[in-house]
Amino acid sequence: EGPDVAAPLASPSERWGAILQRHVPVPLTATQRRALRMQDKSVAELYADKTVMAVIGTVVPALLGSGLGFVLTGHVGALPAVTAVVGGVLGFFVPDLLLLRSSAGTRSTALEALLVFVDLVTLERLANASAPQALLRAASLSQVPLFVQIRTALERATLEQQSPYAELRRLADALELPELADVADVMQLDETGAALSGTLRARVRELRDAHLTAEQIRASADAEGMTIYMTLPAMAFGLILLTAALLQIVLG
Repeated sequence: EGPDVAAPLASPSERWGAILQRHVPVPLTATQRRALRMQDKSVAELYADKTVMAVIGTVVPALLGSGLGFVLTGHVGALPAVTAVVGGVLGFFVPDLLLLRSSAGTRSTALEALLVFVDLVTLERLANASAPQALLRAASLSQVPLFVQIRTALERATLEQQSPYAELRRLADALELPELADVADVMQLDETGAALSGTLRARVRELRDAHLTAEQIRASADAEGMTIYMTLPAMAFGLILLTAALLQIVLG
């Protein structure tokens, strides 16, 4: 279950986005819905962004096309209409591209938030809170999207009188965040009378080490990818010098 227009619409732009979604029901992929949940962003808000970008994509190219057509031919012609249509269509899908592009960074941010969440849960446990109380109190300490998602899942489990751990596992599956399911497994040990503080500290240490390793690998890959861009200026400068020398030889 992802964010949808059934959620409360807090702003006029979201209400307009909900109207647009009903009349232009472009389906969202599972990856898009997951990215929206990671960012605590509604589908209506995404469609509001689509509206803004489509308007910009329609108006700006039309104005530029009108000016260019008038300068080149002395009259406007069909160029503004063509550029407006193309720009509007492209603008409509720009928020989708931005959402997918940010999905990797969003997951990294969510994992960092989860590590903080586990630390807060550990502190609540040290204050003698039960496992469900520790989870809910920790999730109530921030408005970060992952905290909001966890708090909503826990409140839903309380209202439905269901196990909070099963609800957290469902949320972990929906967000493709298996580390959250691991936390739920550890917290469920409370039902067997196990001491959780040491286990939580050990688990968060493992998650931090794994996250740090993944970030180092990604940084190394990004640095290697930048190598080609660093060599391009040198290649261009060398080509200029080589061209000048060749011209001297040919003309001389």
